[in-house]
Amino acid sequence: MPSFDAVSKVQWNEIDNALGQVQKELAQRFDFQGTSAAIEKNKDGLLVTASTEDRVRAALKVLEDKLVKRKVSLRSIEIGDPEPGPKGSSKVLVKVKEGIETEKAKELVRALKDSKLKVQAAIQEQQVRVTGKNRDDLQEAIRLLRGSDFGIDLQFINFRE
Repeated sequence: MPSFDAVSKVQWNEIDNALGQVQKELAQRFDFQGTSAAIEKNKDGLLVTASTEDRVRAALKVLEDKLVKRKVSLRSIEIGDPEPGPKGSSKVLVKVKEGIETEKAKELVRALKDSKLKVQAAIQEQQVRVTGKNRDDLQEAIRLLRGSDFGIDLQFINFRE
């Protein structure tokens, strides 16, 4: 029986490349001189720090621009609120979202069921597997999911006959 998986994955190598470009730009740009603006990757996500909140927001803008140029969807990042750091500085944690959360997966399944397509959807960990009797129904399901806005970046993998 034909099937495919709907997933939400991030290309970490592209994020690392964008991170390198951002660090280089923060070091070279005149408006970031003396602001100690920096961005680093840690276990929680990406930590953006600078001497003022304005400079943190500017560094975030540079990060977003570089991610878009590297074709990383901005839907896969979640920007936190600015927090005070040491010595009056400011910092923001940018979390990278990967995988489909249970609530979003339920929305995907509900949308497929409401569409009356002859497909079955099952939630498997952080992905949704869609099966159907023929390829045309699965292609219609992909078209439906692409056309809807679920607030996450979806990819369709493992299309099997």
